[in-house]
Formats: sequence, structure tokens, C-alpha cells
Amino acid sequence: MEIIIKPVLTEKMTMLTDKQNKVAFVVAKDANKIEIKQAVEAMYGVNVVAVNTQRYQGSVKSRYTKAGVISGRTNSFKKAIVTLAEGDKIDFFSNI
Repeated sequence: MEIIIKPVLTEKMTMLTDKQNKVAFVVAKDANKIEIKQAVEAMYGVNVVAVNTQRYQGSVKSRYTKAGVISGRTNSFKKAIVTLAEGDKIDFFSNI
């Protein structure tokens, strides 16, 4: 099972990374905090101090077309905000 799906790279998370040394990831829905901590430490070689998780429910979307109203739902996901130890850093853009 793959725990970490992708990192969250938004302006808000960039500010949190700079100020509070926190990084966010979209993770598997059934992953717990211990598994997330072990996966981040193994993948990036950093020390994790804390892990906070948030579950997001998919929102309902609808659009109007010639055939009528089409409604659907966006995917639900789980996000983990990982606090790194002082002095540790994850650089996602190092190999670009």
C-alpha cells in the first residue's frame, strides 16, 4: 500500500513551510499517523515531530449543458500536515 500520494504545493503551504517548518501531503484514506510518519521519514530522510490529519469530503458540482443538468461529485481525500524537526527541510524542486 502506498501511503503518500502527492505533496500539497500551494501558496498557503509554502508560507507554513517557511515559517513553521510544516509540509502537507495527500495520503491514503486508511493511513494512520504512525504509518504517515514512518513513510515520510523513510522517503525523505528527515525527522518528523508531529502529524496532523484532515479528511475532506468531495463536494457536489453541477453544470448546465444542452442535454440538461449534469451533476457529480469531486473525489474525497485525506491530507496530512507533517511538522519537521528543527533544521530538517524537504526540497521538492531540487532536481528540476
